Amino acid sequence: MAASQDASKSSSWTSFLKSIASFNGDLSSLTAPPFILSSTSLTEYSAYWGEHPALLVAPARESDPEKRALLVMKWFLSTLHQQYCTRSEKLGSEKKPLNPFLGELFLGKWVESEDIGDTQLISEQVSHHPPATAYSIVNDKHGVELQGYNAQKASFSSTIQVKQLGHALLTVTPPGKDKSNPAELETYLITLPSLHIESLIYGTPYVELEKTARIASSTGYIAKIDFSGKGWLSGKKNTFTAVLYHEREGEKHPIYTADGQWSNSFTLRDGRTKKDIETFTVSNMKTTPLTLAALEEQDAYESRRAWKDVASAIERGDMDTTSAAKSKIEVAQRQLRKKEKDENKEWQRRFFRRVNEKEDETFMRLATMLDLTTGNGAGIESDRTGGVWRFDKAKAADAKPPYHEGGSEGLGY
Repeated sequence: MAASQDASKSSSWTSFLKSIASFNGDLSSLTAPPFILSSTSLTEYSAYWGEHPALLVAPARESDPEKRALLVMKWFLSTLHQQYCTRSEKLGSEKKPLNPFLGELFLGKWVESEDIGDTQLISEQVSHHPPATAYSIVNDKHGVELQGYNAQKASFSSTIQVKQLGHALLTVTPPGKDKSNPAELETYLITLPSLHIESLIYGTPYVELEKTARIASSTGYIAKIDFSGKGWLSGKKNTFTAVLYHEREGEKHPIYTADGQWSNSFTLRDGRTKKDIETFTVSNMKTTPLTLAALEEQDAYESRRAWKDVASAIERGDMDTTSAAKSKIEVAQRQLRKKEKDENKEWQRRFFRRVNEKEDETFMRLATMLDLTTGNGAGIESDRTGGVWRFDKAKAADAKPPYHEGGSEGLGY
């Protein structure tokens, strides 16, 4: 029986590889074989940014702007293992996540020591065509906020290539500054790396980052992180090199450098003296679990409750029930979109809103530092994410379950 199942799995995997190799367009619309389906929705991926709350708030506890910029780079590097490795380590290989429906929510908080304080997560699917997820992660005690949005464009060229669209904005309140005064805050613009999937042919896919991610701060510091992977003859997977410099001096005059494997360990160095500052080992840094409301207390649009039947069927390996439960939600969503179109209405986002990024002077300055505004804003590519999305504090202040009029309409309940 086991041999028969393995043969069937191998055949399905081979067929899937053939289908993506001949497919033109976004691969997210392809139906994946059952054994690579994940029971987790993409809206949950926003949580990977905040699983080390102590590192997230560390810059707000540092008085030196130069060292704050280093701590931001260190925190960003520490998130990469969580974002791109944890699923394959837990499940044996990278899995295809559930595609969120418009309005889907994922809400929780990280409860830390009194010294760190609680950190709140709000993640919302703000666009379906094209798909985009927006998020806000706030530690009010230290005046730290991370918000952003992301989408993915997948294609096939010898392997699955994924371009990540969108960006993140980290706002830090330096020691002694007023977190309610925007003029006293420090802002960092973070771009997202591209990636591709390795080991496809062996049926054990994992993520490899490529190209460059950059971080620009309102104090003039820029971090540039270049990713590379294992070559045919040499090198290690998940490797990177990074430099942190001030825009006045340029990349050839680094203040700090870093290198290593973002999935394992990396070393931070003083760029002037070349001396090691710290070696950060991923496995030594425990993550803080995210606290969620009990399933029966969640709103109908929250991920875990909405996908409950689908997720349990995937985990049981019951693909007939998986297909039926997914179809129920998808059909209800199509009907809801049709109703909105007929009534000339647009779905109201609960926590986020579209903005005109050109009206945000701080963002535009940071985007210019990273050459994102060249070609009439082509580097931002807002047309491929349904817009530029920002957290709306006024909406959030009024938010109480149930979050949407009509209750579970659109979920097939």
